[in-house]
Amino acid sequence: MEDNNQMMERLEAATALLERALATLQEKQGEVERISATVEQTKRELDLTEKLAAAEREISDLKAAAVHESAPLRKTVPASTSEMLAKHGIGDGPVDVRALDAALSGLSLEQRIAVKTQLLRAGAIA
Repeated sequence: MEDNNQMMERLEAATALLERALATLQEKQGEVERISATVEQTKRELDLTEKLAAAEREISDLKAAAVHESAPLRKTVPASTSEMLAKHGIGDGPVDVRALDAALSGLSLEQRIAVKTQLLRAGAIA
């Protein structure tokens, strides 16, 4: 009977020890799950941060391209064009199209187109 009592005490002690070990393992499992969730969330945040940065760069590039396209390519008229227009009484500022056509009458078609294109780029005629 004493052997049975000792055996029961040992079984109870072993059972208590196993229950404590199980509780400890369950706590550790919860910690591991929280750590894993944090790591996954961090990876997701990094991915989203990279996508946001790429989108912001693209928006910035598009804005710069829009500004570049809307601005005239050249804000001044070449000196030779200015001199030729000055000889015909056309100065700085907006150019009257009729006066311009009269001033360009002595030029070839290609030269007239070139001068008008330069003036358009400079914003002198609309």
